[in-house]
Amino acid sequence: MTDVLLRGGLPWGLGAPADILVREGRVDRVSLGPIEAPGARVFDVAGQLVLPGLVEAHCHLDKTLYGGPWVPHSADDTLSGRIANDLGRRAELGVPSVARIAALLERMSAAGTTHVRTHTDIDPVAGLRGVEAVREAAAGSPVDVRQVAFPQHGVLTSPGTAELLEEALKSGVEAVGGLDPAGIDRDPVRHLDLIFGLAGRYGAHLDIHLHDGGSLGGWELELIIERTKALGLGGRVAVSHAYALGQLDDAHQDRLVEGLAEAGVAVVTAAVYSFPVPPVSKLRAAGVTVACGHDGIRDLWGPYGSGDMLERAMHLAYRSTFRRDDDIELALEAATVGGARALGLDDYGLAPGDRADLVVVPAGSPAEAVVVHPARTLVMKDGVVLHN
Repeated sequence: MTDVLLRGGLPWGLGAPADILVREGRVDRVSLGPIEAPGARVFDVAGQLVLPGLVEAHCHLDKTLYGGPWVPHSADDTLSGRIANDLGRRAELGVPSVARIAALLERMSAAGTTHVRTHTDIDPVAGLRGVEAVREAAAGSPVDVRQVAFPQHGVLTSPGTAELLEEALKSGVEAVGGLDPAGIDRDPVRHLDLIFGLAGRYGAHLDIHLHDGGSLGGWELELIIERTKALGLGGRVAVSHAYALGQLDDAHQDRLVEGLAEAGVAVVTAAVYSFPVPPVSKLRAAGVTVACGHDGIRDLWGPYGSGDMLERAMHLAYRSTFRRDDDIELALEAATVGGARALGLDDYGLAPGDRADLVVVPAGSPAEAVVVHPARTLVMKDGVVLHN
């Protein structure tokens, strides 16, 4: 593998221009002075921001219509209506499609995403077809794709789904999902006991969609915190959306934030539409991992989504009403370091020894990269330059 030398870039967090030498797929050296590397492939990135690879921590690759003809949105505005529309039109539109998933992964890679966590539908109708389609598409992509076995239509309310979730984990799926234990399955204790049990038995991560809002969602968060602590699963559990965190009064919110921090439960947000956004600044100040993702990208749930995680970070910053550079940088953190922590990635970052998953953008600061989300100058995965 040929060495790569990035000359004069601005490594995020270093505060000064530096050379970065990549050797054998890893960051070998970061130096404020010139690095001499005979035979290396040299890229002059002077004055440009160097970031670790972007992390898409929540999407639904199996549902995407990306790369195909435009499909007008046809669902109503209720969760149950969107679920029914999705279920009713999948066969008509050829979902899941390996070609469309592959097209979206290529778009993500070109935009600097190096890791993806995707929630793949598991139900008695779809079986494991989505898992297989995502695997086939991912096999031809440089992006590291990790799947969540996701019970989109409920677990207890959809007989046979629990067994399919277990089958998916046995096949190598990395995480098990959940969906509104109270709002969809109407029995949060049984729902959580089942999915936490699966995560424990298979050493899997757990990522729970929680749309339930207000005090109901707050109570479900308490149940998730209790189980995570009791089972010692800190660092392996995430709650996606967590709308309740953006709705509760300060005292209740503070108790939950403290509990999430103590338990090691991550929060993943997509900051979509007008749905409540978790309090990113408060969560990070307490030490809670915050990650972000697109949720759906051009699918039956909505027509939006570009696959660009810098653009998604901008949405998170905007929805959080961030204006100061240090606040906006929290959104970039969610699209990089936070996502890496939520996924349990090892050797992630810009330090010597880390995997050389790097993105270069023509921006002078992290905040500028988020607000402008400019074209990527260079994208590298495992030391291989993919786009420049």
